[in-house]
Amino acid sequence: MENKLKFRDDGTFVIVQFSDMEFIDDEDHDPETPLLDSITKATMERIISLEQPDLVVFAGDLTASARSKDPLQSLRSAVAVAEEKRVPWAAVFGNHDSEGRIPRKKVHEEQLLHSYCVAKEDPPGVSGAGNYVLTVEDLSGKPAAALFFLDSGDYSPIEAVGGYDWIRRDQIEWYVSESRKLAEQNSGTSLPALAFFHIPLPEYAEVWKTEVCEGHCYEGISSPQVNSGFFAAMLEMGDVMGTFVGHDHANDYCGTLHGIRLCYGRSTRYVSYEGSIRKDKFPTGARVIRLKAGERQFETWIRQNDGRIAELPVHSPDI
Repeated sequence: MENKLKFRDDGTFVIVQFSDMEFIDDEDHDPETPLLDSITKATMERIISLEQPDLVVFAGDLTASARSKDPLQSLRSAVAVAEEKRVPWAAVFGNHDSEGRIPRKKVHEEQLLHSYCVAKEDPPGVSGAGNYVLTVEDLSGKPAAALFFLDSGDYSPIEAVGGYDWIRRDQIEWYVSESRKLAEQNSGTSLPALAFFHIPLPEYAEVWKTEVCEGHCYEGISSPQVNSGFFAAMLEMGDVMGTFVGHDHANDYCGTLHGIRLCYGRSTRYVSYEGSIRKDKFPTGARVIRLKAGERQFETWIRQNDGRIAELPVHSPDI
């Protein structure tokens, strides 16, 4: 479809973020798979119907590719609700999206084939698959906000480090370059921006420990062991107001560190790693984000699978 996103007549723009759907083939031997896929799809349908978003963002782990006989078909199943409802959508990928036999770049190419996908081809010479920026136009047709999408990778490429991958230096350089271009086109003023990727930055642990946050932190924060400096780059550029991740199913908090809001989504498939919906610590769902044209701020909330807006606890740091 035409790669244009626009603020509504009332000046708002609504994003629904689905995280960690982990779709696999219907014929998979796991007896829970068809049930969980059906419940996940119903959750997505309900939330889209209630929120009527202008954009759906799939924030990684759309598939559990290592357990899928056809990972590309699993991807199609994961995004089918957005396609069926004709809602523009875009995805970043998580560690589970490329554990199977299909390479990450092929998975990104597959998303670009869909009618309502607004993602872009990868910039040349940049690490990963699924690095791109979208702009949201105001009523005059001028870009008024930016949405950055980055591939946070899967697992550390350095054996001595271990753990999860990190956003690489060339990706950070690409972000800085794109941010500067958008500012130059906007009379030298940076556009209000959001950033989406799958694996939380190390600063997600810092904000939970040092700032008042809203939401749950029921499991360890699975950030990479290497801090590659993406948070510092966003601070220096002054455009990104908030970042949005998935990955840790039992975390859904949001807190502000040095002026940037660091937010988890709400896991859309299941919360507990046992995989049983009966053991989940809170309902599955999605994070919703609402931008307002001309404003350098945003509203955000969690919409649950039962249709209600979640009442989130307030966490105060132990300092």
